[in-house]
Amino acid sequence: MRIKVLGAAAGGGYPQWNCNHPNSRRARSSDPAASQRTQSSIAVSIEGERWFLFNASPDLRQQIGENEVLHPSQGLRHSPIQGVVLTNADVDHIAGLLNLRESQPLCLYGTNKVLNVLQANSIFNVLNPKFVHRNALTLEEPVELCSVDGVSSGIVVVPFSVPGKVALWLEDESEEVALAAVGEDTIALEVQDSAGEVQFFYIPGCAEMTEELAERLTGAPLVLFDGTLWRDDEMIRENVGIKTGKRMGHMSLSGKDGTIAAFENLQVARKIFIHINTTNPVLLEDSEERAFATKADWEVSYDGMEITL
Repeated sequence: MRIKVLGAAAGGGYPQWNCNHPNSRRARSSDPAASQRTQSSIAVSIEGERWFLFNASPDLRQQIGENEVLHPSQGLRHSPIQGVVLTNADVDHIAGLLNLRESQPLCLYGTNKVLNVLQANSIFNVLNPKFVHRNALTLEEPVELCSVDGVSSGIVVVPFSVPGKVALWLEDESEEVALAAVGEDTIALEVQDSAGEVQFFYIPGCAEMTEELAERLTGAPLVLFDGTLWRDDEMIRENVGIKTGKRMGHMSLSGKDGTIAAFENLQVARKIFIHINTTNPVLLEDSEERAFATKADWEVSYDGMEITL
């Protein structure tokens, strides 16, 4: 199984378009220790010819252009992209679907709650239903992803709920936002091969580590995990925002309740941060925070990173 990181940054990318934080300035200056990153998405394939996207970044057109394996290669209209699996309805995970118009056949997977969001917003009708088949995911039920011609991909996903929240743009100001809620708003993916062997977990958004989640991840061969912020109050400290990580539905990397501490005894063979915010110092290869994460056996994903299992 092959995994390509198309985008490693959180919403807005790195650097965000209007951000003048020191991290962002270093990225714009072509600092080799501060590599730019597009918004979070990965592509997965068994044989390297038929690919499935996990989330559709707003930067998807650029990401396709930068990854030759996703280029058309047959006839006048073709795409190796066979389908898209959505983990939530965040803008940085669904906006890229608009790049996949032009009546190109593909399969779209998401929970009923996420698919209903798309159904309720007519702009997503550019994904012609004659060509784009929407498939509802049921929590804890394995689904083998199928190519547009019906051929099994050999990739099985088991969607399961992780603590999270409704997408920011869907929040109802008249109601209190449920933080760290468990349901269909935020899911993770346990990815297996056709023999049922777990290959990796994809968890780009998670509000907290529960006992159930820790038990599920224990001994995993590979986990790609939410790396949004280093500190919960990072954006407030840096004077670039007013929300904490918890308010946005994300664990922080550091601290006694942070991700690094939570994974310490889980015996995960390989741990990689993905969905990393522009203010997070772990993006900087020469930072103390990067050194701390590396010492704890964490990797920081980057655009173009490839993993073979």
